[in-house]
Amino acid sequence: MSNLLWKSLVVSPAVLGATLLVSATAMAAPNPTTQVSAAKQLGVTEVAQQPEILAQTTIDQVNRYSNEGNQGNSQSQVTSVSQFSDVQPTDWAFQALQSLVERYGCIAGYPNATYRGNRALTRYEFAAGLNACLDRVNELIATATADLVTKQDLATLQRLQEEFSAELATLRGRVDSLEARTAELEANQFSTTTKLVGEAVFAVSDAFGGNTGDANNTVFQDRVRLDLQTSFTGRDVLHTRLAAGNSNAFLLADNAGGAIGTAEGTQTYQVGIGNGNNSVRIDRLTYEAPIGPAQVYLAASGGRHSQYAAVNNPYFFDNTDDGGNGALSTFASESPIYRIGGGAGIALNLPLGKGGGILGNSSITAGYLASQANNPGLSQGLTNGDYAALGQLNFSVGDRVALAATYVHGYSASGALFDSGTDGATGAFDVGTGQANFLGNAAGRATGVATRSNSNSYGVSAAFRPSDKLSVSGFVSYHDVTGAGADDDYQAWSYGLGVALPDFGKKGNVLGVFAGAEPYSFNRPGFGGNNDIPYHFEGFYKYRVSDNISVTPGVIWLTSPGQNSDNDDAIIGTLRTTFTF
Repeated sequence: MSNLLWKSLVVSPAVLGATLLVSATAMAAPNPTTQVSAAKQLGVTEVAQQPEILAQTTIDQVNRYSNEGNQGNSQSQVTSVSQFSDVQPTDWAFQALQSLVERYGCIAGYPNATYRGNRALTRYEFAAGLNACLDRVNELIATATADLVTKQDLATLQRLQEEFSAELATLRGRVDSLEARTAELEANQFSTTTKLVGEAVFAVSDAFGGNTGDANNTVFQDRVRLDLQTSFTGRDVLHTRLAAGNSNAFLLADNAGGAIGTAEGTQTYQVGIGNGNNSVRIDRLTYEAPIGPAQVYLAASGGRHSQYAAVNNPYFFDNTDDGGNGALSTFASESPIYRIGGGAGIALNLPLGKGGGILGNSSITAGYLASQANNPGLSQGLTNGDYAALGQLNFSVGDRVALAATYVHGYSASGALFDSGTDGATGAFDVGTGQANFLGNAAGRATGVATRSNSNSYGVSAAFRPSDKLSVSGFVSYHDVTGAGADDDYQAWSYGLGVALPDFGKKGNVLGVFAGAEPYSFNRPGFGGNNDIPYHFEGFYKYRVSDNISVTPGVIWLTSPGQNSDNDDAIIGTLRTTFTF
């Protein structure tokens, strides 16, 4: 008997256990021959007479087995049978599994610590398990730790090798093909450390309601972002993002037909696009890396507080910071407090305790962003220009409850409070009314001259997920602004509450409803308005067409735009299509 054949025969204890493994797929029904006999319906001898059936079956079953990983069912090696939450000592195949796991180490489980022994097993899945055991026992042979075998085990091994010869050959051929394709990809890949993540947004939108409806037409707008994500250590990431778009927010008109001068109803894909003519620019250049227990965030351009701080608004906030998912509007996506300032700077997120301690899963976040950090001129630069410093205390209970208390101190002479730091012309802003945004008095607003102002903003946010199918989140923010001139001090408020139903109708879909008051300010001399609260109501339904395409129809209803109930309500309807790749 050749040495190679003898080594193959030595693996029979593992193979014998693998035979029981096949039967373990019927753990709920203690008939160990049920699944094997089903597999034998497509035996080698029978199919050899019908080669076209063998070819098609081979392709279908191998592809079906390969798709397990694409469905989030990828397996991981276990070292003890006790790691399987769904395997009990009373199960009829428990001893066989225990031997395979603890003696040979050739059985893998699923990421959720289950074995799924009552699931139907295909011949190709069995062949893959058999092959894993063969490889493992060969390692034992090489280290002279393999046990001696019996004649019965040798007979079992020979029968299994003959029975599954076709499947084993197919799997080996598939592995050889994958290795060849992998080698080709590695030889021609863009980068060993960089991947490209892209998103394109197509949106058809229109505004309705009185003079606002007359002042606007139906539009078809776009926004594209290409994010080059580079990792040098496997735990860090450098974002170099290119962006282009042609979107403009709708003009809201007052009861006389004039422009109100507000950002109410502005949508996420309509901000951060430069001049709006699809010119390409770098809109984000940031680096994130762990240093000890802390997570460090560095922004060279396009930094936002929401990129490093927890906003506690799941399903409404787009955590990729692209704006193609989540809520339609800038108001519903996150608390306005995170849109005070932006640009370049540094932030730190530091855990304060562990789950069992007094502080629970608490952490503290601190950040500093300057919108004129690149300008060496007077009253410019990293410390003498516009800036916003954020401090936030985060607390969470498991993955069901999250709370945060936020403070932001800002300084700006750009003319707007909620401008995200670098969003275009002086006085431009992303959310809220003009009364809540303009830094200066009425005379300065009329001439476009802003006042240097300090702001102290306070906010709380919370998210509660009572079940996997329901999420409730909300925020409140207060802003105290002190200007350098006369009649330019003011206070502003904002609050909102959202309810989201994830996987509504289909896995990956989201139904969301959000309501609240966009940032507003009362009793500002010369700013007009009737001190009416500008309420914002929004509903959307994200429908996942595929893993890479989603369609989101939605409606935004604005009452008392410009803080004036005499102005007609405005309604914005949007159909947003998002492509990700």
